[in-house]
Amino acid sequence: MSVPPSCAIAFAYGLFIGSFLNVCILRLPRGESIVKPPSHCTSCGEPLKPWHNIPLLSYLFLRGRCRTCGIPFSSRYFWVELLTGLGVGFLFCRLGLSLEFFVSALFFALLVVIFFIDLDHQLILDSTSFLGIALGLLSSLFRGIFWDALIGVLVSAALFYVIAIVSVRAFQKEGMGGGDVKLAALIGAFLGWKLALLSFFVSFFLGAVVGIALMAARIIRRKEYIPFGPFMAVGAMVAYLWGAEILNWYFSRTWGMTYY
Repeated sequence: MSVPPSCAIAFAYGLFIGSFLNVCILRLPRGESIVKPPSHCTSCGEPLKPWHNIPLLSYLFLRGRCRTCGIPFSSRYFWVELLTGLGVGFLFCRLGLSLEFFVSALFFALLVVIFFIDLDHQLILDSTSFLGIALGLLSSLFRGIFWDALIGVLVSAALFYVIAIVSVRAFQKEGMGGGDVKLAALIGAFLGWKLALLSFFVSFFLGAVVGIALMAARIIRRKEYIPFGPFMAVGAMVAYLWGAEILNWYFSRTWGMTYY
């Protein structure tokens, strides 16, 4: 099965977007600028040459090490670039050159940054969440779903806020943090309230499955904290891409009707 040239071009653009997302993932939690200084080795500070910034190929060419000090680079850089390239390429093949493609690519990029920062630091940055909420609501004006998106922001944030309060009072520990509440609002801004609720169901299901598997394998202990942001990010993309089909399948099976 051949890949259309336009999809291959979108994949290539996605690789460069992934390279920029790597900068965001590394620098934003440290409060550093994502514009300057230029890319450099985090061990010795040596600036990278332009040809050392070619996504995927530069990592393979340098064999994953700094040419100056020889300290290995994290393989994360390679995988984030590949993931972003595949994601953008897939979205383009599915949606074509359209407003929906640009919105979905923006949403995907935000979620990639949030996924890895939360995975590394157990932190969801306010700056990322508020930017995402603003962009989601702005894009909803052009997509004709502004009120659905606004309700999505309010309902999603309220739901996770209630979960956070109940978990503290019932279990004397924080089940959801403020970052999760704001991320829920971001997801609601892009998906609207119906698909946002579906995405949260998928997130909780994935979190339960992965948590049980990690405990069964004794990788984590029963009360050890697992960041929930990555599951929310995955659930959001599942709902964005296949939410309508999932809801139609469910309602046709249970109620004999379609939902969308």
